[in-house]
Amino acid sequence: MTQMAVLMSMPTIATILIVDDDEGVTQTFARMLRLEGFRVRTAGSAEMGLREAAASNPDAIILDLRMPLVDGLGFLRRLREHERHRGTPVAIVTGDYFLDDAVSAELRDLGAELRFKPLWLEDLVGLARNLLKVSH
Repeated sequence: MTQMAVLMSMPTIATILIVDDDEGVTQTFARMLRLEGFRVRTAGSAEMGLREAAASNPDAIILDLRMPLVDGLGFLRRLREHERHRGTPVAIVTGDYFLDDAVSAELRDLGAELRFKPLWLEDLVGLARNLLKVSH
């Protein structure tokens, strides 16, 4: 087998971007996903997340809905303005069980999956894998 054939047969490691203003959540999610073999990038705000998405071109994004200044919905609107990120799978994670119907509808229209905190290890890993199925 040639070196190129070997490289092409190797599974690619997916990159997941986690955007959450709660550093504890961000680090916990990142640690759990890294243990499962994912490459993880993190950002502590929507603005930082948009810059990181532009720089790293993640395979999927998991982000918090409620963040200061620009929330998860604002992040998603701005992300979808960029051609290269229109199809990037995104999951919005929130502890807010009483979302306005208009917000829920817009999240769906923008192609985001909605999940509620807390997420346990198997929930988070399953979410990441489901998002990656969408992208491939």
